[in-house]
Amino acid sequence: MIIAPSILAADLSDLAKALRQCEEGGAELVHVDVMDGHFVPNLTFGPPVVEALARRTSLPLDVHLMVANPDRIVEATVQSAALISVHWEAASHLDRLVRRIRDAGVQAGVALNPATPVEVLQDLLPELDYVVLMSVNPGFSGQELLPYVLDKARRLRRRIGDAGLDVRIEMDGGIGPANVADVGAAGVDIAVVGSGIFAATEPVRTMENLIRRSC
Repeated sequence: MIIAPSILAADLSDLAKALRQCEEGGAELVHVDVMDGHFVPNLTFGPPVVEALARRTSLPLDVHLMVANPDRIVEATVQSAALISVHWEAASHLDRLVRRIRDAGVQAGVALNPATPVEVLQDLLPELDYVVLMSVNPGFSGQELLPYVLDKARRLRRRIGDAGLDVRIEMDGGIGPANVADVGAAGVDIAVVGSGIFAATEPVRTMENLIRRSC
């Protein structure tokens, strides 16, 4: 399982330092939450910040668009991201948007809020590179993981296996040292960790330990 540090939980006044910590800690991905203050109540980064982050690190960016009308922002993001996920709850024409992302050479994912069942992706799953299961209600870092989302991951893993698909599962929210093993056991491929890393006294060492435990 890959650990993807979420820099939303880092010191926002020094994102360059957060990127260095990700590199020093052995991260393979950096998770970037783009929030618009409409789909979720918080307001974070936009495409110019994502572009600036991409210039400051060699690590691939896993960009999570928690925005209303994601169609309007995808074109400004694909040049800077390696992975882009959009919310099932926010996109009007999800299949078309997924194709636009993949046609740009970027991996395409769909994110599901905790209460949204994985079965809504029955028809679209073969077109995806990954699925993001929100294990907290999106909008704020530091929340506790909702345990029932682990069962969603197990159901989705069975569905992917039964269909013979190459689709990764990402989980985002409330993941840290106390539950990262449970997340991996549920079949998750990418664990997004924010406060579990950046609220620690030594983020780099915490990141290294999480990566070792997830291997």
